[in-house]
Amino acid sequence: MVKPFVPQLVYVEPRALDYPLGKELVHKFENMGIEIRETTSHNQIRNLPGENHFQKYRIAKSTLVVGVRKTLKFDTSKPSAEYAIPFATGCMGHCHYCYLQTTMGSKPYIRTYVNVEEIFDAAEEYMKERSPEITRFEASCTSDIVGVDHLTHTLKKAIEYFGKTEHGRLRFVTKFAHVDHLLDAEHNGRTRFRFSVNDDYIIKYFEPGTSRLNERIEAAVKIAEAGYPLGFIIAPIYLHEGWKEGYREMVEKLEAALPSFAKKDLTFEMIQHRFTKPAKRVIQENYPMTKLELDESKRKWKWGKYGIGKYVYTDDEQESIKDTIGGYIDKHFPEAKIEYFT
Repeated sequence: MVKPFVPQLVYVEPRALDYPLGKELVHKFENMGIEIRETTSHNQIRNLPGENHFQKYRIAKSTLVVGVRKTLKFDTSKPSAEYAIPFATGCMGHCHYCYLQTTMGSKPYIRTYVNVEEIFDAAEEYMKERSPEITRFEASCTSDIVGVDHLTHTLKKAIEYFGKTEHGRLRFVTKFAHVDHLLDAEHNGRTRFRFSVNDDYIIKYFEPGTSRLNERIEAAVKIAEAGYPLGFIIAPIYLHEGWKEGYREMVEKLEAALPSFAKKDLTFEMIQHRFTKPAKRVIQENYPMTKLELDESKRKWKWGKYGIGKYVYTDDEQESIKDTIGGYIDKHFPEAKIEYFT
């Protein structure tokens, strides 16, 4: 079982100490005996330990930076929400295929932001602009927020904040099962709690440092019983020998575990595996022994939204994914909604 994340090293931006959460976290980490260093900015960690790239990367992944989020203009690039809302950046998981590897580049350390009230104020402005429309905020675009929240409780604050709003909704996705502190949050049905799930082969070979499938399913049951709207992201859907059987078993396990009331308002999102040329270089540098198949000649090239081309599965393979996994969902969860396949 994957233990809850504890950083090996903590950096603190001096401005973070102007906020109650900044002081609280420093006090907490001092009591835990963790080394704390000062940094001028959460974007400028220059003296990370490590002899070479391999060591530096792994140390960075276990380093937490406590900072202040200066940019409160929210990104709008997600298919599942109107806005991304930034409580953290970075992840302690070691998923070989993760797009954060290229977007974060030389800064794979984890950042948590302590100016939570200011972030809520910015969200309030976005909700006012769109009122009376519902505005959905995605809290996991640049991090796995659940993976760090047992230390910070910023996500819990956000769940309770959105629970009191009229037109706001919160959503996020996680590969971690450390959800117990979120079960009593007053969410009022306004937060959709999603778990990223995959077949055992993918979790075993490509998702080290994350909770196993059975742990994620157990956590999803707890979340359903706590009354949260629930969802699953099947991502990345990766074609390997025996994939049809692997995904069938995964969907069957979900159906067997979930209480019947949780199957009514259930969402699924399906995302096929894709990679870019820059991502391939970074993945091979960070995980030189990976079994991840990154052969461009076997893929279809597709223009990305931001001008960077990506390699996706061929049209026939995509049809097979949709028919196969979509079919399993329709069979086992006839009342669920498949939000998209991309």
